[in-house]
Amino acid sequence: MKYVLDTSVVVEGRISPLIESGEIRGTIIIPEAVIAELEAQANFGKMSGFQGLEEIRKIRELAKKYGFNLIFCGDRPKLEHIRLARGGEIDNLIRDVAEKEDAILITSDRVQYAVAIAKGIKSIYLKKEKIKPESTRIMSYFTPDTASVHLREGVPPYAKRGKIGELELVKLDEKPLTLEELRGIAHEILESARQDDDSSIEIEREGATIVQLREIRIAIAEKPFADRMEITAVRPIAKVSLDDYGVSEELKKRFVERQRGILIAGPPGAGKSTFAASVANFLLENGYIVKTMESPRDLMVRDEITQYSPLEGNMALTADVLLLVRPDYTIYDEVRKTSDFQVFADMRLAGVGMIGVTHATRAIDAIQRMIGRVELGVIPQVVDTVIFIDGGKIKKIYELKFTVKIPHGMVEADLARPVIEVIDFETKKTEYEIYTYGEQVVVMPVKEGKNFKIVENAVENKIRDIVSVYKINAISEKKVIVSVPENEISHVLGRKGRRIKSIEEELGVSIQIEPLKSDVKEYEARVEERGKYFTIYANDLKNEKVDVYIGDKYLFTAEVGKKGIIRVRKDREVGREIRLAMLKGEKIKLIPLRV
Repeated sequence: MKYVLDTSVVVEGRISPLIESGEIRGTIIIPEAVIAELEAQANFGKMSGFQGLEEIRKIRELAKKYGFNLIFCGDRPKLEHIRLARGGEIDNLIRDVAEKEDAILITSDRVQYAVAIAKGIKSIYLKKEKIKPESTRIMSYFTPDTASVHLREGVPPYAKRGKIGELELVKLDEKPLTLEELRGIAHEILESARQDDDSSIEIEREGATIVQLREIRIAIAEKPFADRMEITAVRPIAKVSLDDYGVSEELKKRFVERQRGILIAGPPGAGKSTFAASVANFLLENGYIVKTMESPRDLMVRDEITQYSPLEGNMALTADVLLLVRPDYTIYDEVRKTSDFQVFADMRLAGVGMIGVTHATRAIDAIQRMIGRVELGVIPQVVDTVIFIDGGKIKKIYELKFTVKIPHGMVEADLARPVIEVIDFETKKTEYEIYTYGEQVVVMPVKEGKNFKIVENAVENKIRDIVSVYKINAISEKKVIVSVPENEISHVLGRKGRRIKSIEEELGVSIQIEPLKSDVKEYEARVEERGKYFTIYANDLKNEKVDVYIGDKYLFTAEVGKKGIIRVRKDREVGREIRLAMLKGEKIKLIPLRV
């Protein structure tokens, strides 16, 4: 008997076991078209090429052992065959060899088998061995608390286990892994990904392959990309909802009141993608159409959310399709390169709500990564909220606002310019200002210190000589808000604003005049300590914005949720001030912001 091998069965390693078991006896013919195809795959760094060549080596050894002939024959593919490879030209060369040699074609390609039978060529169809993801060897290294598995040639296997933020590197075995073992594990992963409907091979480059095996993201690296072969498998160990993060009602309202531009930032492994997935599910529950843009597609989102990968390797083409699909929100995972930020900005300016996931060591770094990639004046339109995640927890939230003002630390009025204010979402205090100075872009911290009270006192000394009822609040060392009765505003400003301008020039501060809130009632709030939060009860002020005071000291501004509560994290500055006030027996007051 003579047998002709198709590329599919050689790559899958199906023939050598059949020879050893005695199911195949006779002459083995390998067409030159198969060799050419495997050689091309290996030259491009694809694992399938190396696997196929390794299988041919095994068949050659078995031919010597059992005394059968191994023949290479047929024509090598020409340029026209390569161009039409997707149309089946190379498969046709393999069938021609089987027909000329009057041999049996062995294949696991269903189309190849069907065409061979249609042409009267004797053929055997080997169904692909079903390898379920859960039965692959890589899965044997995982336990319920395993976040990632690290396999490297010549090194014992390791895993990171524990909770987010408390992961430990654990040695799984004393015996180093061999190249043969790693290739076997990689082969299982690739075959399982090809067969499983919920898995896929996301990226295949020279020396690097990225596989999404169900919820596990696997990176396979080998020469020439890596010095030795290694396999890294990462699995999300936490599936949480938005409520598990202690997200305030004010932030939830910010998500759903209108489409926004949001950056979720944090260091690698901090839980950014997990939080992004919980936001996606929350938006879906609130009636929004949500899509994702990912490479690889590893966000753990609900089945109703379609996950898109780069179209023809280009996220810009994916964005073109999404603009036709018109989602309310798009989750863009791994916004890193300049092209990613440009695609993100283009979709946001087109009116799509965008949530990007990016790496950053500080919350402000996420904004700085956009500078130079997106026009400075457009940044607040592209991103208006930054959420910083570390250790699986929300550590900081910023909101961005665009204004024209004198930057912090400057005095002269002619230095006014467009400024992006980076404001703490909880305290409503400006922490950074971003503006151009000459040809440079400046990211300037706004430090609040003891000088605030000095500034307030200096302004008060001037204002109390003009009006008897007023309220003064220093926003920075160079900006003060003065609230006076509405009928007194013109009197404070003076003719053509000369009076207030004279005070500004004398004190070197910017003074903003606002109407004093009338008919304001103070509410004494009840505060309870619960877990990681202080809960401030304000049942009479549901869905209203309020100023929170400790005695007469302003603390922060917040929006009361629909449940009539405000939650403040204990580890924040305002949380520490509330704790101190409770220890001293001081009262927490709420003043609604009603004009």
